[in-house]
Amino acid sequence: MATAINYFKEDVRFRFLDRDVISKWVINTIRKEGFRAGTLNVIFCSDRYLRKMNKQYLQHNYNTDIITFDLSDDASMIQGDLFISIDRITANAASLNNSFTDELHRVMIHGVLHLCGYSDKSAAKLKEMRNREDHYLGKRTWR
Repeated sequence: MATAINYFKEDVRFRFLDRDVISKWVINTIRKEGFRAGTLNVIFCSDRYLRKMNKQYLQHNYNTDIITFDLSDDASMIQGDLFISIDRITANAASLNNSFTDELHRVMIHGVLHLCGYSDKSAAKLKEMRNREDHYLGKRTWR
């Protein structure tokens, strides 16, 4: 299976910049984590769209910045869908005094790390996840 990262939009107006550089960064992250990269679909959407999915698939009735679906049928290959709320990225960036771009990239790599097996369900696991995010955010090559 070939490696591919596909980008889509649902219920949002958004222009994703540096697509090729970010795709290479994501693929390199997957490889550094010891996996092969398969097909990833990144779907940028609105709060409304993602909240509906959150209710339907996870029975959670709240907004979130990302929902990750693991579609791998081979434990050595990363494949999945990353649904990312542009509304949440915008709000979180403002509340954290972070740039939109940095927040978007953090959330993207957060989803990829979930596909690589990282969890954020406890304080210790969240700390490990944040450390890995920070590590890979430092590996973006266009800066």
